[in-house]
Amino acid sequence: MNPNRKIINTAGTVIISSASAVGGKEYEGPLGACFDFHDPDDRFGQKTFEKSESEMQRLALASAMGKCSLTPSDIGALFAGDLLNQCVSSAYGLLEYDIPYFGLYGACSTAAEGIILASVFVSNKLADYAAAVTSSHNAAAERQYRNPLEYGGQRTPTAQWTVTGAGAFVLAHNENVTPDRVFAAVEDVFPGIVVEKGVTDAANMGAAMAPAACDTLLSFFEASGTSPEDYDMVLSGDLGSEGQIILGELLAASGVSASEKLYDCGMMIYDAESQDVHAGGSGCGCSAVVLASHILPKLKKGELSNILFYGTGAMMSPSSLKQGQAIPAVAHLLHLRSPKAGVK
Repeated sequence: MNPNRKIINTAGTVIISSASAVGGKEYEGPLGACFDFHDPDDRFGQKTFEKSESEMQRLALASAMGKCSLTPSDIGALFAGDLLNQCVSSAYGLLEYDIPYFGLYGACSTAAEGIILASVFVSNKLADYAAAVTSSHNAAAERQYRNPLEYGGQRTPTAQWTVTGAGAFVLAHNENVTPDRVFAAVEDVFPGIVVEKGVTDAANMGAAMAPAACDTLLSFFEASGTSPEDYDMVLSGDLGSEGQIILGELLAASGVSASEKLYDCGMMIYDAESQDVHAGGSGCGCSAVVLASHILPKLKKGELSNILFYGTGAMMSPSSLKQGQAIPAVAHLLHLRSPKAGVK
């Protein structure tokens, strides 16, 4: 492992608020009651799917700030991104917020990437408060990467369903907030590296992302001296069922048994039996909304104590796919601890 690739200590950083907005299919899933906003038509009052995605981001961020009684003037940095070219959903959705803006593209790893960067800002006291927001929209993503929904293309069993959703997070230094406001402590973070193992099938992103997930996990366990048994949950976003199987096999081949600890946001957000999603959910919004509205409340209540959350992203573009290039991927990791376990 590169000696300069180290765990970044972000002790003192806490997540004090989060919010989510989702579409109809996501609301109908097993986590539907957790989400803050939903629209059965996936439109959120907008004329296009791209504008709908922007509106979801606006709603999520406004709600997250409102929950912790902050205004845009309190936020020192905003990290945002989505799946669309030039991250237009983020740029348009966040126009009304007078906050220093950093546009990100990490594909499905964007939620983790945004929280990592916000944590670094906060832990180093470059900002009193920082925010991260990301989104995806099924119809907008299909139009960009594959075919418009009207085309009626058949999906393969390994394909994942892009989540229509947006998640937002507000972070602070624990010196600036009372303990009752804390949902989770960001103990440390571990950025991933780009990994590419020859997968060219855009309908099998799990296979493309699993090697990057394995690299990040093995490198983190080595650097931290820990193992999967030290955590309540090792949560990916979003390998789906196909990628989760491959990850388990890759870890086992490296001598790490983690099957009982591995969970995936893409497998949690939908009901595989009743909802036609094949290998599960994907998209920037998938891990963002599951973390924001399902996992963080469990950490705050102490139902979860010590977890690893890592976002996996397939870094493909329409042009690279048309040229037959293999799909590079990345996995960024966060170590989150319940405030019930004590904030360092």
